[in-house]
Amino acid sequence: MTFAMKKDSGNENGRNGEMKIAFIASDSPEAEEARKELIARYGGTPAGEADYIVALGGDGLMLLTMHRFLSTGKRIYGMNRGSVGFLMNDYSPDNLPARLKAAEMTTIHPLRMVAEDIQGHEHEALAFNEVSLFRQKHQAVKLRISIDGQVRMKELVCDGLILATPAGSTAYNLSAQGPILPINSPLLALTPISPFRPRRWRGAILPKEALVRIDVLEAEKRPVAAVADNREYRDIRAVDITQDESIGARLLFDPGHSLAERVINEQFQF
Repeated sequence: MTFAMKKDSGNENGRNGEMKIAFIASDSPEAEEARKELIARYGGTPAGEADYIVALGGDGLMLLTMHRFLSTGKRIYGMNRGSVGFLMNDYSPDNLPARLKAAEMTTIHPLRMVAEDIQGHEHEALAFNEVSLFRQKHQAVKLRISIDGQVRMKELVCDGLILATPAGSTAYNLSAQGPILPINSPLLALTPISPFRPRRWRGAILPKEALVRIDVLEAEKRPVAAVADNREYRDIRAVDITQDESIGARLLFDPGHSLAERVINEQFQF
């Protein structure tokens, strides 16, 4: 799945004194309309010079923005102009500078995936939500799971496997019947997709320091794709995954609507 972003706002000076804000929008009409309205009210700064990045769209746009500005340390404030918007704040064009100043910050560290394909090529990618392995054909895949160098499951027959961060535990992981993890918990969720053998295995909760290795058994007969957020690599033989604590995206949320609160609230939604 791919997502598009509109060009950064281009008024270099802005209208908020020392507060330099860049506005980024998805390609939806609602997001673009919001971007134009906010620039008209508050001006805008090119993203490279901004103190704050305001992302207008849905969770897909937010993930793209997190990846794009990961190395900069810029604070990212999302407003929902998409569908679910779990990582976004409610949209309102009013009092934006005050909202930015009052916002609470959560730092999210990504998973780092190194995948080897059947030709021996390595592919490296980061994932804020999850790293997933999927079957590419009609046959179920066979996977071997090792944690910190020790084989924990010799053979898992399934449609796929997910390793999710706390931030990603309410996304695809939850849809696959995985556990919801508190946002500040030092944990990762390992969740199978449609397990066939062992049929009753529902996954595991791992410490964030764990080195997870997934070997694909019969990789040529039963091909597997590895996906880190929205980056996909096919015909994979093995994947190593660990959380990278040295880098992180800085997300801002309105008081009382923090990501931690949303994760708790999600557990009581039916």
